[in-house]
Amino acid sequence: MLRQGLLVASRSGGVRKIVETAPVTRQVVRRFIAGETTDDALRVTGDLAGEGLLVTLDVLGEDVLDRAQAEQTVKHYADLLGRLADLGLGTRAEVSLKLTAVGQALDEDVALENARRVCTAARSAGTTVTLDMEDHSTVDSTLRILHELRGDFPDTGAVIQSYLRRAEEYCAELAFEGSRVRLCKGAYAAPESVAFDDKADIDRSYVRCMKVLMAGKGYPMLATHDPRLVDIAGALAVLNEREPDTFEYQMLYGIRPQEQRRLAEQGAQVRVYVAYGEQWYGYFMRRLAERPANLGFFVRSTVSKG
Repeated sequence: MLRQGLLVASRSGGVRKIVETAPVTRQVVRRFIAGETTDDALRVTGDLAGEGLLVTLDVLGEDVLDRAQAEQTVKHYADLLGRLADLGLGTRAEVSLKLTAVGQALDEDVALENARRVCTAARSAGTTVTLDMEDHSTVDSTLRILHELRGDFPDTGAVIQSYLRRAEEYCAELAFEGSRVRLCKGAYAAPESVAFDDKADIDRSYVRCMKVLMAGKGYPMLATHDPRLVDIAGALAVLNEREPDTFEYQMLYGIRPQEQRRLAEQGAQVRVYVAYGEQWYGYFMRRLAERPANLGFFVRSTVSKG
C-alpha cells in the first residue's frame, strides 16, 4: 500500500509542490541525484570512474508533450556526450534515455528519430545508449523502437522490469549474442493484470529472468541492491562459467555505495546509475517507493531540520 501510494504521489501535482518546497528536500534529494547541471554530473562521473566504477547517466525528465522540449532534451544529451568524450570518459560512462523525454507520447516516429540522434552522438563519443523502460503502457512501443535502433546501433541497451508478468518472456527474446539487457524490478504503478504487486512475486520473477539472461549469450546488466539477489547473480555466473567482463551489476547513485565498491574491488564490473537535472521529482518519489528505508531517511531528515 505504501509503495502504491508513493507511486501515485509521483504523478500528483499537489504532492509535488509540497515536496519540492519543503526546506530540507533538496539536501536529502542530493543523496540520490548528482545535481542539476551537466557540470555536476561530470564531476560525479569522474569521481566514480576514479574509484573503478562504471557509470550510466540519466538526464531527468519524462512525459514530454512538446516537440521543442523533446528537441531540447536531445541537444542536452548531445552536449553531455560531447563533453564525456572531451574528458576521456567515453569508455567509463554511457547514457540512459527515457523515450517519453524525446517525444514518445507525441509520436513514436519522432521518438525513434530523436533516439537515433542520441545514439549517433554516443557512438561519436565512443560509448552507448540504454533505453530506460517506463510505465507499462510504453513497453510495446519501447521494444519496437529498440528493435529499429539496433539495426544501426546493435549495442543499444534494453531494460526489462521483473514486476511485469511477461518479463521472463521478454528476457528470453533478448538473450542473444551482443544484446545488452538491464534487468530491474520496476518502479511504476501498474494494474494487476500486467504486473506483480507482491514483493516476493517480483523477486521470484527477477530470479527467473536472471537465470534466462545469465544462461543466454547476451550481456546481462543486473540492477539490484538486494544482497540475496546479488549473491544469486554471483552463483549463476559460476554456474554458467561467465567471466567478470561478460556481465555487470548496476546500482543507483547514493544507495549502498560501500557494496558498489566492495564488488568492484573483487573484480566485478559495477555500473552506477547517476541521475541529474531539474526535473527530479518523479525520479525521487519512485526511489522512495522502491525502498521504505529511503522514505524513513527522508522523513527523519525533514523532522530533524524542522
